[in-house]
Amino acid sequence: MIYYDNKEFEQEFQYELYITHKFLSKYYGSKKAMKFMKEGDINKIAYDLAERDITYFCLYYLSDMFVVKDNNVARQLSPSHYDMWKLLNDTFVEDKFDKINIVVSRGFAKTTVCDTACAIWLHCYRKSIFTLLIGKKEDDAVAFMDTIKKVFTENEKIVTNFGLMIDKRLKLNATEIEFTNHSYIRAIGSGTSCRGLKYGKYRPSVVIADDAQSETDVITESARENKYDKWCKEVEEVGDKAVFRNGKKIQSATKIISIGTVLHMDCLISRLARNNDYYTFLRRAILLEDGQTVDSIFESPLWAECRKLYFNDRDADSKNTAKQFYETFKKDMKFPTLWDEKWDCFTDLAVKYWENRMSFMSELMNDASNIGVKWFKTIIDESAEYLSGLSYSKTMLCVDPASTTTKTSDYTAMVVGSQCDTDRFTYIRDIVMRKLEFKDYCKTVCDLLEKYPEIEFVYIEKNTFQSADVTAIQELISKNPVLKNRRIIFINEMQRKNKDEKIGTIIDKVNNGQIRFNRECKDSAEAFKQMKEFQGCSLSKHDDFCDIVSECDIRLKNLKTGMVTLLNRSCLF
Repeated sequence: MIYYDNKEFEQEFQYELYITHKFLSKYYGSKKAMKFMKEGDINKIAYDLAERDITYFCLYYLSDMFVVKDNNVARQLSPSHYDMWKLLNDTFVEDKFDKINIVVSRGFAKTTVCDTACAIWLHCYRKSIFTLLIGKKEDDAVAFMDTIKKVFTENEKIVTNFGLMIDKRLKLNATEIEFTNHSYIRAIGSGTSCRGLKYGKYRPSVVIADDAQSETDVITESARENKYDKWCKEVEEVGDKAVFRNGKKIQSATKIISIGTVLHMDCLISRLARNNDYYTFLRRAILLEDGQTVDSIFESPLWAECRKLYFNDRDADSKNTAKQFYETFKKDMKFPTLWDEKWDCFTDLAVKYWENRMSFMSELMNDASNIGVKWFKTIIDESAEYLSGLSYSKTMLCVDPASTTTKTSDYTAMVVGSQCDTDRFTYIRDIVMRKLEFKDYCKTVCDLLEKYPEIEFVYIEKNTFQSADVTAIQELISKNPVLKNRRIIFINEMQRKNKDEKIGTIIDKVNNGQIRFNRECKDSAEAFKQMKEFQGCSLSKHDDFCDIVSECDIRLKNLKTGMVTLLNRSCLF
């Protein structure tokens, strides 16, 4: 039995007639479709129709993979699977896109639905002369090639309609297949260079990168940068540009397909999603309504109670107890998912969220901005007028300089912080968060010293310029008539503390309003945004502002100041 469109077909040919009529009707209408089928050869119609419609190709020629039958373990596909096929059709048949980035949840059968099906279609019709497949590791690429070989040798419909396309006399090994129609697939691992690869005189006409990044590619900023640089310098340059003649395109550019999940906000997949040269297809495992979050779902009363049952140490079968609770209240607890046929809200989603939220947000929700927990929930800001009216017992300027001003550089962060004896709060009275050249940075320090004559101590992190900046600032001070006679003490020390631990000391203070900020500074909005998005150094794009605020608060607390009291000489006797 074959199950499709809520219908049941006892024989394969019945299903084939139904699916062919359905897709012919899409292009020609029902009456013409019926006429074509009565008068024509069904095999010829299927061959021509599948060339112009990848969805039909998959449902007709690859039905054993994608259509539910009594003799297979296929699941009903979700609407998003059909959307993926439409995107492939738009890319290869309609030639609307040259570069696409498919970002879907892990476990969504993206390899089978997308790159396996796409590669088979490409080479059945020789739409690609040379397809380059890039896997995470070479083993992944080899497994993909084994699937391709099996389809071309064992799928009766493919063999009947396209002939036996694999010949052992041609190039055929674990990573290469040369087809009898003079097209070629090669598979490599993501760590292998693809510079200069050719099939005869042909450069790759299609590149498919399936999960071409690993955890090690996102651990450090350097690793992430190297991965993206390699992609831009090698993958994007491995093929050919489009060829135009008399204003008409006679050859498309090499098509690049990236398929994967988000691992970090600056990982390869995330950066391609922000690259306007790519059309990004993004889907998440849980279908959220406007304003809804994953956390709001699992923190709702019923799900919160279910979580308590799941983590009940006194219950030897706590998971089953929680599962039974879910089944009892399923009608109220169930939420829409990307693939209802496969994912159970409790077993496949809730449990994974509870056990490892970071992994869940990355691999199932493709949401790097919410991979970690945001540390700062509330920022209390004040007007400049209010802050200027307070009486401060100590004030200092703290600076964390940056050495470069590129797009990926850190910010030069400066804060003027003060404390009052009355409430012991820390007030961040001025904020600088900019990408400054060395001279501008030194001048900005002097400008703040002029603006706040009560600043007596200046802390500058030593790691970046190794005291060269302090020397330059002191030279500027010596030439400044307002500053040259001021008593200013510079603290220039290496930063060796664990940043997360240091920033952790101000979480409660910021959230409880014991550290308050001037909302009217030029850079306040950027600084507050950075603080609100902070989830720990390894998961945050920038930590400059949080770091310098924590440094300022710690140093103000430990800063010893006092007033000199003049006594009458008689008090000495």
